[in-house]
Amino acid sequence: MKKLNDMTDEQLALSYIDGNNRAFDLLLSRNQSKLYSYILFVVHDRNKADDVFQETFVKVIMRLQAGQYTASGKFSAWIMRIAHNVIMDNYREQQCGRIVEPTADNDLSNLCGDDVYESNIECQYVNQQVMADVRRIMDSLPEPQREVVYMRYYQQMSFKEISEVTNVSINTALGRMRYAILNMRRLAKQHNMELSVFQ
Repeated sequence: MKKLNDMTDEQLALSYIDGNNRAFDLLLSRNQSKLYSYILFVVHDRNKADDVFQETFVKVIMRLQAGQYTASGKFSAWIMRIAHNVIMDNYREQQCGRIVEPTADNDLSNLCGDDVYESNIECQYVNQQVMADVRRIMDSLPEPQREVVYMRYYQQMSFKEISEVTNVSINTALGRMRYAILNMRRLAKQHNMELSVFQ
C-alpha cells in the first residue's frame, strides 16, 4: 500500500472516504494555501475569507463523507468549485450582485508574484514594478474577468477547470479571458505601462 505522502490528492480523498482521517489532514495542508489565496482574492476581506474558507472545508468534509466525490477530475478544482459556490451563496444572501468588492485603495497586494522571477537585481526590480502594474490593471477589470485571470495565471488552472469551478462553459471562460486581455492591453496603453518582463 502507498504511503500517504506518495498519494495524489485524489487518492487521499478516496482514502479519507474509506476512513483514514490522516489522509484528510494531508489534503488540507496541501490545498489550504492555494484555496485561501483564491478566496481572499475574490472577497478582499480577511474575516470574510476566513469564514468562506471554513465553510468550504465543512462542505468538503460533508460531501466526502456522503460519498459525493469521485476521482474523475483534480481534487483542487473540485474544492475550488465548492469555494466558488460558497462565495456566490454568501453574496446572494447579501443581495449583492458583485463578486469582488474592491478595497479603498484598490490594492491587490495579496497576490504573490514577486518571487516568480530570479535574475539580477535590476531585472527583479523591473519585474516587481510590472507585476504591481498588472495587479492595478487587474483590479479595474470586471469581476468575472478578474476571476478567470487570477485562476489561469496565478493558480495555473486549465480552462476546463476554470469552467467547472465557475460553473460556466469553456467558451464563456475563454471569452472572459479574451476580453480581460483586451481590457488589460487597453488600460496599459492608456496609462503608458510597459508590461513586458525579463526572463
